[in-house]
Amino acid sequence: MAFDSYHCSVCGRRIKIQSRTDMPVLDPNTGFGICKSCIKNIYHFIEDEEGNKTYRGRKSFKNNLGDLLAKNKPHIIKKYLDEFIIMQERAKKILSVAAYNHYKRMKYDVDNHGVADEIDKSNVIIIGPTGCGKTAMLSHLSKLLDIPFAVTDASSLTEAGFVGADVEVAVRNLYYAAGMDVAKTEHGIIYLDEFDKIARKSGANNSITADPGHEGVQQGLLKMLEGSVVEFTERGQRKHPEAPTIKVDTKNILFICGGAFVGIEKIIEKRIKKGEAAIGFGSEVPSKEDANKKFNELIHQVRPEDLMKYGIIPEIIGRLPVICTLETLDEDALLRILTEPKNAPVKQYEKLLAMDNVKLEFEEAALRSVAKKAIERKTGARSLKGIIEDVMLDVMFEIPKSDEPRKIVITEACINGEEQPKILPLDEVNLTKESA
Repeated sequence: MAFDSYHCSVCGRRIKIQSRTDMPVLDPNTGFGICKSCIKNIYHFIEDEEGNKTYRGRKSFKNNLGDLLAKNKPHIIKKYLDEFIIMQERAKKILSVAAYNHYKRMKYDVDNHGVADEIDKSNVIIIGPTGCGKTAMLSHLSKLLDIPFAVTDASSLTEAGFVGADVEVAVRNLYYAAGMDVAKTEHGIIYLDEFDKIARKSGANNSITADPGHEGVQQGLLKMLEGSVVEFTERGQRKHPEAPTIKVDTKNILFICGGAFVGIEKIIEKRIKKGEAAIGFGSEVPSKEDANKKFNELIHQVRPEDLMKYGIIPEIIGRLPVICTLETLDEDALLRILTEPKNAPVKQYEKLLAMDNVKLEFEEAALRSVAKKAIERKTGARSLKGIIEDVMLDVMFEIPKSDEPRKIVITEACINGEEQPKILPLDEVNLTKESA
C-alpha cells in the first residue's frame, strides 16, 4: 500500500516521505510508526546510559583501589595461595608481587591524573609443565581479589583473515565472566593458556610463509597487551561492519600468558653450557627423578633470549616483562596435593560421602599409588581427581541406596584395579564420635 506521509506514534508529528531515508518503521497491522529522528534519540539515550553505567563502574573501582591494596599486600596474597597450592614458592611470590604492583600502578594513575610520566603495565608470562598448578593458582588469585577471570586457549586464535577465533575473543570471554559489565571487565585478569602453541614454527628465524596460527596471532595481540580499546560483537553474532559492538579498554587488564613450553629447558641448557657437548661416550642416562631435578634447576634460569629462540617475537616479550616459572611436581608433592590443600581431592570426596552418612578413609599406600599413576600419565595434579573418580564410581552408585552409617577404606589394591572398594557397616555412635 503506497502512502506519501505517516504519523509518528512517539513524537506525534506527521512526517512527509520525500526520500528513502524518510521511510518509517511502520507496523501496517496496528498503525504504529516511528520516525528517523525518534530512532536516533532513543539510540543516543541508550548509548549515553550504557556509557554512564561504565563510567560509574570505573569510578567505583578507582575509589575502592585503596582498600583493595590494603587488604591484598604480597605476603597476604601468598599466604592465601599457600592454602590451595602446594610447592611453587617462587611462582607464588612472583604472582603476588605482580598482582599487587598492577593495582598499585592503577592507583598511581588515579592519584596522578594528567601527569606525563606513567608506570608501564607488568603483564606476566608463566612457564611450567602440564598439571603443575598454573591455572589453579590464577583462579584462586582472582577469587581473592574478587575480580573477573577468564581463560582463553591461545592455540584457538588465528590471524585476521583466516578461519578461527580472532584475538578479541579473549576480551569477550572476560566480558561474559564479568557478567557483561564493561567496568568490571576493564579491571580483570585474562589468562592466555597454551601460549607456547602460537610460537612461530621457525623459532628465532623469520618465516616468509603464511603462519596463521602463530606469528600473526602474536602480532595481533601486541596492542591488546599494551592497552587499547578492543571492539567485539556479542556471542552468536556474525562480525560485519554494521553489527553492534562492545568496546573495552584493555589498559588496566592484567594479561598472563602461560604454557608448558616443552623443550625450552634444552635451549636454556645450551645457552648455559655455551656449546659444550651434552652427549658422549662417558655420558649417563639420567633417571626420571634426576631429569625432574635438572628441569627444575634450569627452568628458573630462563631469559627473554630463550623465549625468542623458542619462537616468541621480541615485541611480545617486551610486553611480558615478568617471567614466572613453575617446577615439575614429584611423587611427594602430588601426595601432599591429594590431602593438604583446602580443596584437596580426598577432602572433597570425604565431604561428599559424609552427606550419605559414610566415612571414607584412604590408606597411605593407596594415595601414593594415585600419585604414581598421575606421574605415569604425565598430567601432573590435573589427573588426580580423575583417577580417584574411576575407583569410586561403583561405590558412589551403590551408597545412596541406604542411609545406614557405613565406612569405606580405599586400599592400594583398589587403586591398581585388583579389587573393588568395600562398603562396611559402621555403628552410628562411632561415626558421630569420629566425625566430631
